[in-house]
Formats: sequence, C-alpha cells, structure tokens
Amino acid sequence: MKKFRGIFLKNDNEIAVMREANRIGRSILDAVCDAVRPGVPTMRFEEIAQDMCRTWKVRPAFQGYCGYPYALCCSVNEVVVHGFPSETRKLVEGDLVSIDFGVIFEGFFSDCARTVGVGEVSGDIARLIRITEESLAAGVAEARPGNTLRDICAAVQKHAEGHGYAVIRRFVGHGVGRSLHEKPEIPNFTSALSLPLPLKAGMVLAIEPMLAMGTWEVEVLSDNWTAVTKDRKPAAHCEHSVAVLPHGPEILSLPAA
Repeated sequence: MKKFRGIFLKNDNEIAVMREANRIGRSILDAVCDAVRPGVPTMRFEEIAQDMCRTWKVRPAFQGYCGYPYALCCSVNEVVVHGFPSETRKLVEGDLVSIDFGVIFEGFFSDCARTVGVGEVSGDIARLIRITEESLAAGVAEARPGNTLRDICAAVQKHAEGHGYAVIRRFVGHGVGRSLHEKPEIPNFTSALSLPLPLKAGMVLAIEPMLAMGTWEVEVLSDNWTAVTKDRKPAAHCEHSVAVLPHGPEILSLPAA
C-alpha cells in the first residue's frame, strides 16, 4: 500500500478484498432495505444486519466507532445521518428512510448507504430520492485519474442545486480502506478553500451526497449522534465506495447481482 499526500493507495489485491467487503455489505444493505414497509419498527433493521453479519462472519463497521452503539444508521424523514434504530419508532406510509451500513472483512472496511420510500410516497419525496441518487452518480463519474477531487465535489453540487435541493455541508464523504474514515475528505460542494487534489489510481473513496428539501443547516440532538435538518424538512443520503482505477471508477458497492 502506497501513500500520496497522506492518502493510502490500494494495490490490486487490496482492492479485491475491498470488493468482497463491499459485496457482503451491500448484500446486507439490500436485505435491510427489502424489509422497509409501513408498521416496521426501525430496530428490525438492526436485527437483520446483526444476524447477517454473524452469518457472513464479518463485523459491523460502525458499531463501537467513536462509541456509536449500533451496526447501522437508520435516519427517517428529517434525520440526515446517524439516526439510531428504535423499538418504538415504527415507519409510516409516506416516510423516507436512509440506511447507512458497512462491514469489516479481512481488515478492510466497506461503506454504503441508500434512501428508500416507505410504501407509497409523495412525488416530492420520490424526486428527492431520485436526485440524490443522480447526484451520487454524477460524482462517481468524475472519480478517474486525470481529474481532481474538486471535480467530484462540483459534479454533485451542480446536479443537486440545479434541481433545487440544498447540499448538507456539515457531513462529507471520505477515503475508506483499513480505516472507516481515511483521507481525503470529500465535500459535496466546492468553496474557495477547495483544493484541486489530483485523483490517483488506487484511491478508494466513499462518495455520499446528502440533500435536503429546505436548508442545508443541521442540528445534532441530545444523543450526540442524530443529525436533523434545522427546518425539519426531509433529507436523503446515498453512498457508494468507489475505487479509482486506471480506466476509470469502479463502484465496489453495487447492488448484489
């Protein structure tokens, strides 16, 4: 494993391990999302994730990280990220729920997230989810040698804001590998401070747009984890772990075939 400006560059063998880590993680995320329906307590998603981690003989990536108590993050409606699963919070028709999840496999981390609607959702909610997914795809498409980190950030921001959504600024994407959060940070927006960091083959990046219907400002609740939009309008979150390869980006966390 080489380094470039403090960023770990993975070799082919390490990317192969991360490909398997993400395959497992995405399979579990798929199963969790398949269980989303009205009336289900969000703790049910935690149970599914824990059971499947035991089946696959992997560890949840989030549990214990900086004291986080659960295997996954379950964020409903105005919760942007880091929502706790709950026995008492039952999903309601028309909600949206973001599930963020990863595993540790042979010393490497996976990381991915998806937002899904609960039952029949409004056109506004469906559009928020779709544009968040499209913003992620726009960012991923720029993750290739010869481009810069700023190209990823700008692509996400342009697509999101071009469709009228606010880009959350407090939380950003990141490198991923032997640690859950590695350099570089990957904002979903650009600023005067954005550095045109060259993208190099061997980088593995967790790109994760978070979009809101209202303001980009957030508040963190008293549990010191749950982040909600300040105006309490809905937000969505989608994430892929992406390897920068000589020929372009490879999404490691695609849905299981």
